[in-house]
Amino acid sequence: MCWSLKELIAPEPVQKQPVVAWGSAGSGGKEGAMANPVPSACCVVLAAVVVVYAQRHSQQDSHIQYERVGADVTMKCGSMDWDAAVTWTANGTDIDESHLNGSYLILKNVDLSQSGQYSCYEGSSWHLKYQTYLRVGTPPKEPVLMCRSNNYPKGFYCSWHLPTPTYIPNSFNISVIHGTKDMVCEKDAIPKNRCHIRYLQLFSTVKYKVTLTVTNALGKNFTTLTFDEFAIVKPDPPESVVAKPVPNNPRRLEVSWQNPSSWPDPESFPLKFFLRYRPLILDQWQHVELSDGTSHTITDAYAGKEYIIQVAAKDNDIGTWSDWSVAVHATPWTEEPKHLTTEAQITETTSASTSSFMAPPTTKICDKGAVVGSGAMAVCWTAGLVVAAYSVLFI
Repeated sequence: MCWSLKELIAPEPVQKQPVVAWGSAGSGGKEGAMANPVPSACCVVLAAVVVVYAQRHSQQDSHIQYERVGADVTMKCGSMDWDAAVTWTANGTDIDESHLNGSYLILKNVDLSQSGQYSCYEGSSWHLKYQTYLRVGTPPKEPVLMCRSNNYPKGFYCSWHLPTPTYIPNSFNISVIHGTKDMVCEKDAIPKNRCHIRYLQLFSTVKYKVTLTVTNALGKNFTTLTFDEFAIVKPDPPESVVAKPVPNNPRRLEVSWQNPSSWPDPESFPLKFFLRYRPLILDQWQHVELSDGTSHTITDAYAGKEYIIQVAAKDNDIGTWSDWSVAVHATPWTEEPKHLTTEAQITETTSASTSSFMAPPTTKICDKGAVVGSGAMAVCWTAGLVVAAYSVLFI
């Protein structure tokens, strides 16, 4: 069996047939072996035709086209003549003929939403003749460049970013010159927009000059920094800041911290620290500068008020203060309230409980004058005993 060209391009589903083993015993095996080579050769020829057909009808110029936001864009349909009948699509959707000038596609005042894949087809045959990916964006503005040494005296790093996005790919090139000598800025894997430089000479008075150039398909821009070695020294914030109340001291808080782990040699290049703290109920900070040590006791805290505390670090002689550490919260020691169990309270509680009880009346409940005889006396005594028993039960 041999398929048609149409079936090879879009084959119809066929019912799966049992597999016949080549070289099986009997005449059926011989017939199968003799009959199969012809259809196989036919299929190979047709497959080759399909490949040639696809290659001929998909020949096109395919590339990326960059345009500025707000620009008027003209696209040609490859090598097609201006008056050729063509159809354009954007991301697979037909474009209205009002955007065509002959075979040219005209887009006015393009914006970011018009980025995408544009395709041009020849006439009604829908043979693809041209394809491009339109990228709408902007040229780069002057980049923001920052250089800092947080591990003095090992070296420093420079990082950068663009103040506004361009929406298209950008490439960055950075050069570092110390006096007249070019230095290597080794790119960091993470983050990608950073590189670091090792000091070749400490305590040098020669200035560094760092230039960053950014380029994309729509333009380029650059910025330059010039500085000396000491000006960019800035440690990272202190780490592991802890604040605890002092037992039996309602106005004290103990604060401790550690040197930043990125600072390589605190013995040779010691740091000093700046502590700030305030109760949450106030906006005004109190400050303490410490020339050595990694702890401090606050002695003027408000009793029972929650405090917020932060610490900054700086080299003893050069550079600038670090950013503030992560804020920690603490409340001074507070005495636990005691339960009152005084004798006066017990007396007061007892009297209150007894005063609420009303004793039964002790007046006579029988009138001797109204009852005559010994029987009357017995009744009176019996009534008295009942009243007495009743009183005892409620005392």
